[in-house]
Amino acid sequence: MKKNIECPTCGEASEYSPENPNRPFCSERCKLIDLGEWASESYQIPTQPSLGDYEDFSTGMESALNSSKSTVH
Repeated sequence: MKKNIECPTCGEASEYSPENPNRPFCSERCKLIDLGEWASESYQIPTQPSLGDYEDFSTGMESALNSSKSTVH
């Protein structure tokens, strides 16, 4: 079944079917633009920080501080 949808990048009509290797995008160019946005972190999925995020951060900071103290003469 073929269905026309809007390309998420440019808004042009795009065929959403197995014959379109770039679906849901209209072209390889639009697909790569979208990939670049994710890679540059322009797009982000919002999340709530968990307690584990803070524990990992504090453990990392303690390790960094301890290693810097041992290299100071």
